Formats: sequence, C-alpha cells, structure tokens
Amino acid sequence: MSTDKLFGGHAIRRLRRSQGLTQLQMAERLGVSSSYLNLLERNQRALTASLLVRLTEEFAFDPLTLRNDDPGGGADALRSRLQHPIFADLSIDRSVIIDWLMSAPDTAEAFARAFDKMGTGESAAETDPTDAVRLQVERWNNHFPDLDHKAEELADELRLSSAELSTAIIDRLRKKHQITVNIVSVQTMPDRLHRLDLASRQLQISEMLNVFSSNFALAFHLSWLEDSAEIAALVRGAKLPNQSAERLFRRHLISYFAAAILMPYTRFLAACEETGYDLAIIQRRFRASFEQVAHRLTTLQRIGARGLPFFMIRIDRAGQVSKRFAGASGSPLADIHNQCPLRAVHRAFEQRGEMVVQVVQLEDDSLWFTLAQAVDGHAHAGGRPTAAFSVGLGLRADLAKDLVLTRGIDLSAANAVPIGLGCRVCLRTDCSQRAHPPQNRTLTINERDRGLTPFGFTGD
Repeated sequence: MSTDKLFGGHAIRRLRRSQGLTQLQMAERLGVSSSYLNLLERNQRALTASLLVRLTEEFAFDPLTLRNDDPGGGADALRSRLQHPIFADLSIDRSVIIDWLMSAPDTAEAFARAFDKMGTGESAAETDPTDAVRLQVERWNNHFPDLDHKAEELADELRLSSAELSTAIIDRLRKKHQITVNIVSVQTMPDRLHRLDLASRQLQISEMLNVFSSNFALAFHLSWLEDSAEIAALVRGAKLPNQSAERLFRRHLISYFAAAILMPYTRFLAACEETGYDLAIIQRRFRASFEQVAHRLTTLQRIGARGLPFFMIRIDRAGQVSKRFAGASGSPLADIHNQCPLRAVHRAFEQRGEMVVQVVQLEDDSLWFTLAQAVDGHAHAGGRPTAAFSVGLGLRADLAKDLVLTRGIDLSAANAVPIGLGCRVCLRTDCSQRAHPPQNRTLTINERDRGLTPFGFTGD
C-alpha cells in the first residue's frame, strides 16, 4: 500500500489569501508558528492529521481540494505538457517537476496557463471535449471518493436483496424506478447495445452483449438513476468549456459509479491484496472482464486505503489510444503521444489469449513492470468485424515485486527492454524499430554505411 506524504502548500496558501490573513495571523489561529506555516506553504513539511482537522474546524477547509487543485493539474499534467516537441532537447524528469511544484507552485501554475494558451490562442481543452474531460479526470487522479463511498453503500444494499448482483439490480430497477429489463434481439435493436426508454419504462439490453458487458449496462443505468445529484455536482464543479465536454464527463462519472457497484472499493482492494493482485482470480470473484478490472485498478487512491498505483491504456491495431488513465502512477507510458512499438501493449495482438508481461526501462532509467492482453470489442451481427483492442497495465517496477505476475521475473535493468516515449522525442541511437528521427537533432547521413537505424543523428 502506498504511504505517500500529504502536501498541501498551494491549497493552504490560497485559503490564507482568500481569508485576507498574513502568515502570522493564520498560524495563530492554527496554533502553530509562522515559520512552520511558511514551510507548509512551500511544501517543505507534510500535513499532519491533527493540522488537517484544525484547518477543517477553523476554516471549513475541504480536504478534497488537496486532490483536485494541484498547480497545473499536478506533476503528471505538467510532465505531459513538457513532452511537447518544443522541449525535446531538455531533460526534465518527474523528480525535477515535483521539486518545482514543491518550491514554486505558483510559477508552475503560470507555466501551465501560458502553455495552454499557446499555438491557436486557446487551450486544446477549450476546443476538444475529450481533452477537457481527460484533464479533469487527471486532476482527480481518477479517484472520486464520494462516488466510491455511495456506490459501496448501494452495493451492500443490493447484496442483501440477492446473492446474484445482476438479479438484485434488476429487482431494484423494477421496484424503486418502475423499470423493467428486457434482453432484445439484434434485429429489434441493430444499432444499439443498450437503451433506457423512459416512456415505456424499459431498459433494453442487446443479446450481443456478453455477461460482463450486460452486468455493466445494468449497473450503468442504475447509477444514472440513483446518483444523478452527486454526479451533477461534480460536473458543475468542473466548469467544463462546453456541453459536449459536460456530457462526456458525466458519462465517465456514471461509468465510474457503475464499476464501483460491481467492484466495491473495500472488497476489491482486499481481494487485490489477498491474492497478490492475481487478475484471473479477481476477474472471477467479481465476474468482471479484464478491461473492467484494469479500469478499476487505476482508481484505488482512497486516503488511508490506497492500492498500488497502476496506469491503464487501450489501443487498437493501428496504435491509436482510445482509453488511458494515469491514475496516481505518474507514468508517461499512459500518454497518448508516448507510444513505442516495442511495448507489450502492441505485442499482445500477436499473442491472443495470453497475458504479455514485460519490464521496460525509459531513457531516464526508470523501470516499469507492464502487462497487456488483447480483448475483443462488442460482437456485431451480419458479418461485420468485431473490434479488437489491446489493454495494457503497468506500475513502477519497485512496487511490483510482490505481485503474483512477477514471480520468477527479474525486475532489474538487466532484464528490461529499453524503450522511448515515441520516435520524435526518443534519443536512443541503437533502435532498429525507429520510424522517425528525433526532433531538434542534426541528422548524420553517410552513403557508405548504414547503422541500426535509417536515421543517424548527433546527440547534442
């Protein structure tokens, strides 16, 4: 379990300024010295539980602001910006960014705002709904504690109704919401997987869905009916730029709530720790698919009960990223631009039915344990091809030593595959898979010989 210290300098300083207080005045109200408060605001001291309680009592401070108000969206969002090609000649690793956030959070926020206004004169998040929602999810580290707690309570109620969760959901939909559930033929509903028809009070689920997807559809619509107020509050608080972004974020939150019903936080985390994160057992225990379990693993960041910080990514055969969640992993491997064909998530298509495990080493020498599995999308009738994806998971190699999947695997650099974060920014000179030269480097072309890559370049 993670034991990361809790820092809140940026949030405390903003609170103090909003109250119009000097450091001395706020320190007196908190019962600490002004020098200690100064260290807290500069993130040179971690928040203690007693001080957090005092902040809440004295200033009605909301501890959730510590999770969703990091300057620039936090270290991972800043790192994502710094991976832009214009910074390709700089070596700025995550530790440097963390030091920056701790020592000068306001300048980090200023940089983020300025960067987001570059180019077109407006942030990509202001024009692309998916970017806007992604930034919001990253701000929360894909962990929404209020939704998790409420979903857990609902899951407990459902278990009292029936040992079979799907039966319990169907029963609750009928009794509480006057909604009946019907499995319909693909001929009746050829272009939908599930549909809630409020006029006829029916939830229609396509016969083409497997049991995992069918259960998720049930939980999704129950979530929409039961937790609309809490979800609406989160959407309002996000202050997204347009209606499309709001609807995408709402759908993400409904899906989050549905997953939390199917895989309640406390029981799910306990199963992970009891089994050494044995994904096969966890899938069977919660009757969930590999992809559903992978999603859930990125959300385990409850204060006092944190799971391992996994990232997740899903790609198609062309390498296009359709889902990605960095969670609390801090991994650049979850970024849409940082794709390397040497990664396991690309190889999984060649080994269908198998879980492909791999230790990789980035250019900053960080080591990551990754695994991937090819999965099928929803089946279609009429001979249309079924979508195919590869779902990848990963976490820092030093955190993976106790996993069932790493038994017998050397997690050291000696066994790691050296990879980059995309050819345009990768400076490895010995990669035979290179498709493009790195940006901001001078090409060296010699007609008399050929190296391992078609693009030789200087390293300065």
